[in-house]
Amino acid sequence: MFLRLHRSALILVAVFVLGPFVPLMIQSFAFRWGWPDLLPSTWWLEQREKSLLPLAWDYVLSPYSRILEATLNTILIGIVVTALALVICLPAARVLARETFPGKHAFEFFLALPLIVPEAAIGISLLMVFIKLGLAGSYLGIIIVHLIPTIPYMIRMLTAVYQGLGAEFEEQAMVLGASRWQVLRLVTLPMLMPGVIAGALFTFLVSSNIFLLTFFMGQGKIITLPTLLFSKISGGTLDASAAGIALVVTIPGVLLLLLSERFIREEAFGKGFGS
Repeated sequence: MFLRLHRSALILVAVFVLGPFVPLMIQSFAFRWGWPDLLPSTWWLEQREKSLLPLAWDYVLSPYSRILEATLNTILIGIVVTALALVICLPAARVLARETFPGKHAFEFFLALPLIVPEAAIGISLLMVFIKLGLAGSYLGIIIVHLIPTIPYMIRMLTAVYQGLGAEFEEQAMVLGASRWQVLRLVTLPMLMPGVIAGALFTFLVSSNIFLLTFFMGQGKIITLPTLLFSKISGGTLDASAAGIALVVTIPGVLLLLLSERFIREEAFGKGFGS
């Protein structure tokens, strides 16, 4: 009885998670799909040779969609944001995990503010400043604003890893004659690596899905996958090409989920990456 309930619960979760993708996939291959038809009355392949313009996946994979440009921008910005967040958060997380100082709780609350304050408020206020500084419509401006919502996630994850690591391993290495650089390179970083990978994957995923801040700071000059998708659905309709772009936008998240299954499971935290 319990096993049957367990299986039913898993099926229900799978339906809720995967269910929205089924009509999206059907829509990406449809040419005409109106209410109340359960399936499209006309498919994309039926109209493919009759249309003078690329339709559905022909459009998505063509240069007209700018999907390649948006994908490259999304990946480039995500990688740079992730690297900068690691550089900033690694030393900060060490201090927050192992040191006690006046105002520590207030500082931790301050770090969480970007998760509380609406993105619209942050974007509008920063846009006025960035326009005066000449950063609006630039990659540097987008990278800076992406750091605001990603740093809280990264620093919380790294702080938790540092708290679980303990300082005795580093102290023993220093007692045995290792320098600070050797301790960092041979002891600290290898033990932190699962947490670093987890934080990097999550930070990249958050960065690659930021729309509003990218929309404000990009000024229409720099497009990413979220802004490209918004431009396709801003009219209130979801045609085949928009559905195809929506599916492409989900690819980074799916890939990161697969990577997390490999690197961020309990065995990885317990045994490292050598197993």
